[in-house]
Amino acid sequence: MKKSDNELHDRRKVAADAKKALLENFRKAQSESAPEREAKQAERLAIATAREERRAERERVKAEEQAELLRLEAERLAQLEAEARAEAEQREAADKQRISRVIEDEAARKAERDRRYAARKARQG
Repeated sequence: MKKSDNELHDRRKVAADAKKALLENFRKAQSESAPEREAKQAERLAIATAREERRAERERVKAEEQAELLRLEAERLAQLEAEARAEAEQREAADKQRISRVIEDEAARKAERDRRYAARKARQG
């Protein structure tokens, strides 16, 4: 039985040594690749920053375009309102002129009627 214990002990020692070697190689690889990893990290950060700047620029341009559209729409509405107001004033002026002509015509008819009445009374009297 002693022999199998030694074999087990040897196999465990070999496995532990292999594990230790793997861990050392991993740590060595980590320390050697640290500058590359930091460079890649810096590059990713630069890319992310540039992406964020482009997004902010797109949003700024979009906001400016939206403001310009709102301004143009406000100008268009103001112009339409001014045109409607001018048209209403013109219509009102035409109505007032028509009313004054009707009143003048009525006054002229009344004056003509009164003149005829006075002429008839003068002939009768």
